[in-house]
Order: sequence, then C-alpha cells, then structure tokens
Amino acid sequence: MTIANQTKLVTVFGGSGFVGRHIVRALAKRGYRIRVAVRRPDLAGFLQPAGNVGQISFVQANLRFRNSVDRAVQGSDYVINCVGILFENGRNKFDSVQDFGARAVAEAARATGAKLIHMSAIGADSGSSSDYARTKGLAEKAIREILPDATILRPSIVFGPEDEFFNKFANMARTAPFLPLVGGGKTAFQPVYVGDIAEGVANIVDGKALAGRIYELGGPEVLTFRQCLEIMLSEIDRQKPLVSLPFSVASLVGSLASLVPFIAPPITADQVKLLKRDNVVSKEAESEGRTLATLGVTPTLVASIIPSYLVHYRPAGQYARTGKAA
Repeated sequence: MTIANQTKLVTVFGGSGFVGRHIVRALAKRGYRIRVAVRRPDLAGFLQPAGNVGQISFVQANLRFRNSVDRAVQGSDYVINCVGILFENGRNKFDSVQDFGARAVAEAARATGAKLIHMSAIGADSGSSSDYARTKGLAEKAIREILPDATILRPSIVFGPEDEFFNKFANMARTAPFLPLVGGGKTAFQPVYVGDIAEGVANIVDGKALAGRIYELGGPEVLTFRQCLEIMLSEIDRQKPLVSLPFSVASLVGSLASLVPFIAPPITADQVKLLKRDNVVSKEAESEGRTLATLGVTPTLVASIIPSYLVHYRPAGQYARTGKAA
C-alpha cells in the first residue's frame, strides 16, 4: 500500500458481482480509493469490510441510463467495467447492457480523462450468431474507437466461490437423475480462477501492463466440458450418469426454459450456440504475450480451489467424506 495509491480513485461498475467483488478486494488491499457503481447500493454493503473506514464508497448506476454512468465516473482516475449478463431478463437485454452500456462507460471515462479496463470474454465476435458473443464483440469495437488505450480482458470460463458453472452443476447433481453433456461434452474450456483475474486487474491499475492491449485470460489447463463435470462429481462424492445431449435438443430445451419468467434458466439457446466453439486462449495471444502470465499472475489449478467451496454439496456434508457415491 502506498500513499500514491490512496490518492487515486477507481470506479468499478458491477463491483458487487461475482468478478467485481474480487477486484474490489484486490484493489482495497493495495490502498486505492474505490467507488462501487451498482444498481442496488443497499445490497453491496458486504464489501465495506474489505477496506478501511471510508476507503470504499457506493453509488447508484445503471448502464441503461447514461446520466447515472456519467455521475458515477466523475473524478475517477481508473474505471473498470465488470458488468455482463449470461441471459436476458426483463429490461436487461444483451444489446442494452453489453453493447450500449459498455459504450456509455467508455464515453464517460473519456470525458473525465480516466483510464479504462473492460471485461469482455473469449469468443467475443461482432459477427457471432450468439447474442452474448455478438454484443461483447460490438462493445470491444466501440471501446477501441472511443478509447484506443483502453485495456480489454477476455477470460475463459471463470471459477470461484460464487461461480455459476461448478456450483450450478453441483447443485443439479443433488437431485437430477443425470447431468447433460451438451454436444457430447467435447467443448474445451480453460477455466480461470476469479482471484487471478482480480490480481491481474490490480496489476494493470498499478501500471504493470501495456495500455491498449487485449489480454486473453485462461488457467493452466484445458479441460473439456465432460472433464469439468467429472472433476466436480469426484469432489462432491456423487456419481451421476453423464448423458450426451445433441445441440439441437439442448437448444430446444433452452428455448423452452427461457419462456419461464423470473427464474434463471439452466441453459439458454444462446448458451448452446456458445458451446459449439472451444473457449480457450488463442495461440496468437500466447505468442504475443497477452495472457495472465504477462500481467504478473501465475494461473491457479481448478483442483486447488474448488474443494474450498463445493464441499457443502457432498451427501455427508462438508466435514465428512464417505468415499461412497450417492
């Protein structure tokens, strides 16, 4: 922690979310003043103990409303946008949140003279048939035009205590007779630990990365969808059949599930489209030095983290490991 850090203000959009909360904690440890910009500041108070008295403040902001974005950014030295959605719900649409919203943050950062870090995703492509990947790609193009020196981060699937991947399937394994392998479970992932992403972001704010680059963030191992589920089942002491589900059937299931309002669907038709492509760090990013290692972070293995948060899915609870499947 340095006195210089204490004079700098970092605004984190989506700071109470899965990735955002870890970024806030990493920045707080380094002494930065942090403004957490979220739709519901009253629900973000759990972040207060991460910093000293007065170090972390909260402001109401919604990326769909430009005025609130401009207010949140005022006086910032750095702006970090972690806002993203995995499925559409109500007025939160991919275009409004991931495209329009990202543009608004970039324009607000430019107006105030702040540096920008934008959280995108591997597979971002403005020409993609997936709305998620398409809007992520459109956002990247807009940001490059608005702030050429912005830093863009593209993580693979992110894991950690509050993730929506291992937790989702572990919870499903409690009651479901089987677990679905969309497309046969052959899609490759490079799971990246949320804490590693947070450290990488903090290093960028510290000035330890080149501006204007796109970094692809992946863990130390490439795992197929099937392998991820097998690792998860082993950790929670459960055996469930892994049943291959053709893309066409999974897409139909996703379309029907999305019709049910006010619940998080187990999968959507848009997510099925994403699963048709591998989600790993490109060879170009590796050869050009645009990875976690370049940001000064040694990637963490899945097996070294998931035992800490999947234990409560075991049949006998977190304090007993029976070795018997349920």
